[in-house]
Amino acid sequence: MRRFLPLLLLLILAGSAWFAYKTNPRVAAWVNERINGPAHAAKVRARPPAPVHTAAAVKRDVPILLEGVGHVQSRSTIAIKSRVDGQLMEALVSEGQMVKKGDLLFRLDGRPFAAQVQQAEANVARDRANLAKAISDEKRLEDLAQKGISPKTKLEEAETSVAALKAAIQASEAAVDVARLNLEYANIRAPIEGRVGSLLLSPGNMVKANDTQAIMMLTAVKPIYVAFALPEQHVGELRERMKSTEPLTVEAIVQGDESTTEKGVLFFINNVIDPTTGTITVMARFTNEEERLVPGQFVRARVQMTTLPDAVVIPSKGIQINQHGHYVWVAKADMTAEIRAVTVGPEVGSETVVSRGLSADEKIIVDGQLRLLPGSRIAPVDTPPKDDKGQS
Repeated sequence: MRRFLPLLLLLILAGSAWFAYKTNPRVAAWVNERINGPAHAAKVRARPPAPVHTAAAVKRDVPILLEGVGHVQSRSTIAIKSRVDGQLMEALVSEGQMVKKGDLLFRLDGRPFAAQVQQAEANVARDRANLAKAISDEKRLEDLAQKGISPKTKLEEAETSVAALKAAIQASEAAVDVARLNLEYANIRAPIEGRVGSLLLSPGNMVKANDTQAIMMLTAVKPIYVAFALPEQHVGELRERMKSTEPLTVEAIVQGDESTTEKGVLFFINNVIDPTTGTITVMARFTNEEERLVPGQFVRARVQMTTLPDAVVIPSKGIQINQHGHYVWVAKADMTAEIRAVTVGPEVGSETVVSRGLSADEKIIVDGQLRLLPGSRIAPVDTPPKDDKGQS
């Protein structure tokens, strides 16, 4: 066993050296230079300087954002239907119009309902007249019964007639209320504030009470909701933040239009996690005063959770990745390029936090990395590189 111990130690050292060579770019560069000899290093230095674009790593506070794709939802969408049968006489709104709660939308032919009101009121007047006569007859029969002139059965019949007429008056008054209510239903008013959709029925058509065919759709757009999904590991933190007095702000960015950004408040966290995606649905409320958010629209929603103080930040396009992890090309003071492994943190917009491997004020190469080798000379270009959209 002692005889194999030096061989075992040698194998361990060789394995450690191989691992360092494969995982550390600086070690790999040093080994290559030693293997290839000074001629290789001189060849690299003899190459003309490569034009590159550089950017300085900066240190600042970085907000940590959770982002998800969401869709805009109306808090209420109403199918406007008639509550009585009749003919649609007039439309008092136009398509796309904004209406307030209680505004008159449509008018049905109210003449049949007005006639029903008059008929019901006449029935009440008739029943009251009959009641007055029945009360008079009851009083007369009561006097005659006390004198023994009229039998008691006549008085009992009169009392029954008075009670029946009182009940009939109550039924007639209820019929008046129903008739007046139907007459009121002939004027269809907006139940909520919202924006009018397409008119599905034009004036002149007959409508039925609570028909399957709506007259139009009315959609509430102020305020409006955005539902989106966030990773399940943040559920606890989200609930704690919602318990605080400070509201949890949500930004909604319209897809394809970065300039359209609305700010709202998170108000709902679902009680079920989707097991297929490992996410939970949350919802934010937006005032939407300018109606930039439209129901059914897809947006990118962002929630600011916390802030990293004094974090080192670099442009995301300067970060490269290979089988060993992330790395950047550092522009050294002697105008040579150095490859350096880094540990990246969260990405915020077009920038990424570097938690290890880079210090503030160091310059990295953000464009032109394909021309570089470790130790290559560089020629920084002052004009900034064009972004992915072709804009400087």
